[in-house]
Amino acid sequence: MPPLRRNTPALAAILSELQSAGCALSHDMLEQRLNGTVSRATIYRVLSRLHEDARVHRVVTVDGVQFFALCADCAGEDHHHLHLHFRCLGCERVECLPQEVQTSLPEGYRIAGFNATVSGYCANCTAA
Repeated sequence: MPPLRRNTPALAAILSELQSAGCALSHDMLEQRLNGTVSRATIYRVLSRLHEDARVHRVVTVDGVQFFALCADCAGEDHHHLHLHFRCLGCERVECLPQEVQTSLPEGYRIAGFNATVSGYCANCTAA
């Protein structure tokens, strides 16, 4: 994982929330979890910087909501996230699914991004 540019209290708080959540969080979810301790604009800036630094990857759902999940082995703009994401229609939880999607491109092509989301109900919402 690349080093942080500058460790600010806002950055530390956002990273802590993403780690403790164990799933992807939207800007609104982070804002709620941070309970007003970090401004809305700062959350946007920090998430953009974390994405640029390959610390988080962005998941855009069908309705255009952006969620952010921690990266494991990425560097710069070279994100390795050829996996599906699951979005629960009940609780709105977005999770990375572990299996990578296999795809082959014509020679000379390079993947710059991949975004795929499966919608349904998680085990907690199905049981309720």
